[in-house]
Amino acid sequence: MPTSPSEPAGPGPGPGPGAAPVADLAVVGAGPAGLAAAVTAARLGLRVTLLDAGDRPGGQYYRHPAPGLGAARPEALHHGWDGFATREAALRAHESAGRIRHLAGHHVWTVLPHEDAWILHAVAGHAPEERAATVTARAVLIATGAYERQLPFPGWTLPGVVGAGGAQAMLKGGLVLPGRRVVVAGSGPLLLAVAGSLAAAGAAVPAVVEAAAYTAYAGRLPALLRNPGKLVEAAGYGGALARHRVRLLTRRAVTEAHGTDRVEAVTVARLDRNWRPLPGTARRIPCDALAVGHGLVPQLELATNLGCATRPAPDGTVALVLDAGQRTSVPGIWSAGETGGIGGAQLAMIEGELAAHSVAGAWPAPRLIRSRARLRAFADAMAAAHRPGEGWTGWLRDDAVVCRCEEVPAGRIREATDDLGARDARTVKLLTRAGMGWCQGRMCGPAVAALVGEGPAPDRRPLSCPVPLRHLAELPPAGH
Repeated sequence: MPTSPSEPAGPGPGPGPGAAPVADLAVVGAGPAGLAAAVTAARLGLRVTLLDAGDRPGGQYYRHPAPGLGAARPEALHHGWDGFATREAALRAHESAGRIRHLAGHHVWTVLPHEDAWILHAVAGHAPEERAATVTARAVLIATGAYERQLPFPGWTLPGVVGAGGAQAMLKGGLVLPGRRVVVAGSGPLLLAVAGSLAAAGAAVPAVVEAAAYTAYAGRLPALLRNPGKLVEAAGYGGALARHRVRLLTRRAVTEAHGTDRVEAVTVARLDRNWRPLPGTARRIPCDALAVGHGLVPQLELATNLGCATRPAPDGTVALVLDAGQRTSVPGIWSAGETGGIGGAQLAMIEGELAAHSVAGAWPAPRLIRSRARLRAFADAMAAAHRPGEGWTGWLRDDAVVCRCEEVPAGRIREATDDLGARDARTVKLLTRAGMGWCQGRMCGPAVAALVGEGPAPDRRPLSCPVPLRHLAELPPAGH
């Protein structure tokens, strides 16, 4: 059996001829959580293999501009860059010393038990040169992060409408703006950071349109006061918006985007407490781009395919059940970062360090445990404050596209539920093809579930990314 959660991951069996050594720990994901876990585990004496789909560590949060762009100060686009840079330097040092094997460009698509270890299957490289790769480890830490949650609205498929995180990624990774006049909309603290970054880079940001009301934080004052650094950070974002004359419109939402070849304006309406648009409150704001997002969704496919237990999160998503040592419910599998609930880069790094101590059987510093509790309480407060209200589907006309990949409108989904008797998202998928496209429901899943009246459910799929059929054909038969 794979390593139990109460045992450190000891040395594995010897490698076969020409094979890589069995790692004590395989870390999936080189974002803040995975990077912190890998370097901490190596410092504690474990042999670590770090796998990541990206070409450089940092994940979605710490993106690097392409070398050819000649960015003189990429750290200016990031918060907390020093902490990341320190860990990246430690990664290089451990890699040179042979304590960490860093496999960039490796997208892990499944993890399978094998004797007293785990086998991780990955797609390595990029098409058309991609190849199959496997890694064997005594313990696995899943740090796969999250992706953006989108709530569709009429016109959201127009060119110029991008995710809020996508707009930030364009700026961090490509040093480009999504437009010259950009409305930032949705819900969650990411909006303030995105608006500030776009404005500082030269974009005109006429408004930040926040669907929630910041008065929702009033009942969470203890969690806020225990995190003065977060309050200072929020004040900094507020000051940046004031300097750039960006209006903050709360309890409002973009309910429609207008344009022909590209977005030209958006309609913004006031919302009631359940996020239903209030009649007579709509107004148009001209723009040539819209950056919109309603928080993040933990990326759980690898974990749920292994049978790891999940729980409802305060923001309406689903997260992993983790114990004090970041162990999942499956012996030998740990997790850290957004998979345990959206909490940001600082919390992710702390959880990565705690997980590494747990895998190594070492006692962590008490400050790490206290910091995790404090930051997790703050994250839960934010999640509850910005959780989408059930009435948001009121801005979805029947002709509004919900599933972009298969071009399924809201009316067809309503027909499946009202006339054809569909009572869950899976049946709607079979009747309408919503969720059968390239993204496999990652974009439209929350919207389809809301239209069906279904609560949050764990994302279960056998493959976490597209896999060439030849890779599957090369797998050994079961039991070998």
